[in-house]
Amino acid sequence: MQSRVKSLSVNQFTLITSLFYVFVFNIPLFGIVRQGIEKQAEVNYLFIATIPLFLIFALSFIFSLFSVKYLLKPFFIVVTLISSSVFFAALQYGVVFDYGMIENTVQTNSAEALTYLNWSSVLNFTLTGLLPAWLIYKADIAYKPFVRELAHKLAFMGTMLAGIAVIGFFYYQNYVAFGRNNDQMKRYIVPTYAIGSMIKYVKVNYFQEPLVYKVQGQDAKNLTQDHNGKPNLVVLVVGETARAQNYEYYGYSKPTNAHTKAYEMIAFRDTESCGTATAVSLPCMFSSMDREEYDARRAKAQDTALDVLSHAGISLDWLDNDSGCKGVCDRVKHINIDLNSDPELCDGHYCYDQVLLNELDKRLAQGVSQDTLIVLHIIGSHGPTYYLRYPEAHRKFVPDCQRSDIQNCSDEELINTYDNTILYSDYIVAQVISRLQAQGANADTAMLYLSDHGESLGESGMYLHGAPYAIAPEEQIKIPMLAWLSDEFAKENAIDKQCLRDHAAGGGFSHDNLFSSLLGLMNVSTQVYRKEMDLFATCRIK
Repeated sequence: MQSRVKSLSVNQFTLITSLFYVFVFNIPLFGIVRQGIEKQAEVNYLFIATIPLFLIFALSFIFSLFSVKYLLKPFFIVVTLISSSVFFAALQYGVVFDYGMIENTVQTNSAEALTYLNWSSVLNFTLTGLLPAWLIYKADIAYKPFVRELAHKLAFMGTMLAGIAVIGFFYYQNYVAFGRNNDQMKRYIVPTYAIGSMIKYVKVNYFQEPLVYKVQGQDAKNLTQDHNGKPNLVVLVVGETARAQNYEYYGYSKPTNAHTKAYEMIAFRDTESCGTATAVSLPCMFSSMDREEYDARRAKAQDTALDVLSHAGISLDWLDNDSGCKGVCDRVKHINIDLNSDPELCDGHYCYDQVLLNELDKRLAQGVSQDTLIVLHIIGSHGPTYYLRYPEAHRKFVPDCQRSDIQNCSDEELINTYDNTILYSDYIVAQVISRLQAQGANADTAMLYLSDHGESLGESGMYLHGAPYAIAPEEQIKIPMLAWLSDEFAKENAIDKQCLRDHAAGGGFSHDNLFSSLLGLMNVSTQVYRKEMDLFATCRIK
């Protein structure tokens, strides 16, 4: 007689699924719990032992709400596939899927997404995603008649609530204190935090009524005084994933700024980003709102610094070799690099940043007849495939990490690869300055460089970026910001370069400074300009 696999009741399926989620998908959470324990002088181990029990009870209760005939299998298959990816990101890179990371993920293009595809991620998705999803699909679940099924479900849910209540009765204060001291813990609970963030993202972006668009700076006027008959030409280089820690200008021991050393760069110390991912930082840094009050929805519905400059008659160009401008450049002239435009610099998925120099040359060849701002959005140090960001000729620090599963490289290899990206970005900046110097007869020139956010390279087990700002390490927040002013630009725009160098050395800057600094650098007067936020205002010669 052929044996038959025993069918599962709905409650048994729910409990087994909860156990799998707690002891597999929530492994990163228990890592955070362990860190919390290590910080405590005294540890109540009975309380600690209740944490997985609490999770089992809580997830079983929540899962019971969706353990309904016709909904059960599709729901848990989808959630399991999502949870597998969330689990891998947290386990391997320390990445948390909060609202900002969901936004960043949605805005990721296919080429960028493929960089995360490697043997480690495929194996994980197969074992913790596809295989469990297949088992769910094949599971033989026995459903009772409606009334009996409902009674059993309510009894099961009541038991789970009772378990939670017992734990709460004995250890409520422990949970409150431990949770308060380890606030990031809730962000690692799979699947509740990631699913909640996804629901919030969908609600905000697809179900809320769009805000009325707010035009800013319509009173903007260009106050540039034409002393020498030449317009101002400023290039703003927006970096990607560069952290200040690996910049020679900020005390790093390796020569990562070898190319720009000859240009008397002004390095603004102790500068912080507005976010830890491009989708947040880029709109924020060009917004009139400071980080503390920044709201992405409001930012999308109001003019950026570029729009205000446009109102003042400044000529604007945005040249992009990264993942787009995230709405910042929508209302000005912009070009996204064709990934098949140059076979020597592009592979159909990415281009080296040198391709932007070619576009800059084309723009400068058209001539500069009025005050102009050109933005170069470079791909810089975008990971995890750092080794694809620099040509072989710029591979100076070896051995480097020639793979995307960077957690499997040695610390030396990973740091060398990342430092090569910083050195190559420095080369790009140096080439921009060289081109601006060549324009000296036609325009007074200046360059400003800053990164959108930093990067973790294994410190405290974290990789890449995108951590919630409240718990983000300084590696993801501290960024480089550099300026170069030609002598004529400084003279004609009344900026004392030595004063600016001293001011920059004082530190305490952020993305909040960019909005008014761009207006100030281009001599634009408007009510939305704030002098106290202008990096250059302190050093203007009266």
